[in-house]
Amino acid sequence: MQVPKDLGSYTRVLKLASTPSWEEFSRVALIAGVGVILVGILGFLIFVGMNFVPGGA
Repeated sequence: MQVPKDLGSYTRVLKLASTPSWEEFSRVALIAGVGVILVGILGFLIFVGMNFVPGGA
């Protein structure tokens, strides 16, 4: 591992990074929220389905 070379590449990435606009941030937050809700619904459906299976949880 070459520390000076690695630090240089990290600083280059940080210089290229920029703060997202409000529109971009809200779109990413909305998509992430929908994903979390879908995973929660899927988990709930699996839980409910397992309660109907004999010998389930």
